[in-house]
Amino acid sequence: MSSTIPKPTPAPPPMLHHPPACLCAWHGRRLFGGGMLALGAGLVLPAWAREGVDVGPRSSFSKLVSADQIEQAAGQQYRQLQQQAVQKGALAPSNHPQVVRLRTIAQRLIPYTYEWNERARQWKWEVNLIGSKQVNAFCMPGGKIAFYIGILQQLQLNDDEVAMIMGHEMTHALREHARERMGKTMATRGAIELGAAIFGLGDIARGVAGMGGQLLTLRFGREDESEADLVGLELAARAGYDPRAGVTLWNKMAAASKGAPPEFLSTHPSGPTRIRDIERALPQVEPLYARAARPAVRFEAPSKG
Repeated sequence: MSSTIPKPTPAPPPMLHHPPACLCAWHGRRLFGGGMLALGAGLVLPAWAREGVDVGPRSSFSKLVSADQIEQAAGQQYRQLQQQAVQKGALAPSNHPQVVRLRTIAQRLIPYTYEWNERARQWKWEVNLIGSKQVNAFCMPGGKIAFYIGILQQLQLNDDEVAMIMGHEMTHALREHARERMGKTMATRGAIELGAAIFGLGDIARGVAGMGGQLLTLRFGREDESEADLVGLELAARAGYDPRAGVTLWNKMAAASKGAPPEFLSTHPSGPTRIRDIERALPQVEPLYARAARPAVRFEAPSKG
């Protein structure tokens, strides 16, 4: 982390620990007249279908590892990251304009996370900005989000594009991709140890603690990344951010990767593939965006330094 963030003029930071509940009557499900279910002699009832993207259920492997333990380990690593950034003068203060920007966008997205994971209602969401030129961002289990100033500066992201990245990273936590990866790792240790863990005969907590140090460097598979693209697209659209920004974002990422690929892209699908996937998903989320309330405030990207 090499970029020191200057102290800005004071501005009140938004609170993230208690996001407002979503009160939209249409948020969860809508009636589709095209789907019909025949019951008895001539009785026809409408079928209900969820509006938005469909990525299927979460992996059963995640059930092999305690969500509480994963989130606790993530919280500890997040604190360590903050402390290291403070020591280097690289943790942006709460009144920094880009911190205010990131937290404002997060506040809009958070209420729409609850449908994807009920635990998200109890998470103590946090958003911080690190003064590093890395083109990177992440959301750890339990809603611990960090952006690096490099991703905002180098790509000159607008708010819609920031929302796409934030929704993508939130999805990794909501869909418990880290927990799934750890569950798969534990399952490969052998049937005896796996059986002991399932029936409470082994020390699964010790295994989780040993893997907990990997949370900041964990690499997800391409299937997880594609899933995060789609769910993140929906979260952003429901929050009033233009889902077409998913295409402009990944065009910018593709341009940035012509030199040394950004760490953010290390395991992601190739640019053309993911752009095609996003374009195919747009018809599923554009109606959500059309009805969504638009953000009252728009922010500027930081100047390149």
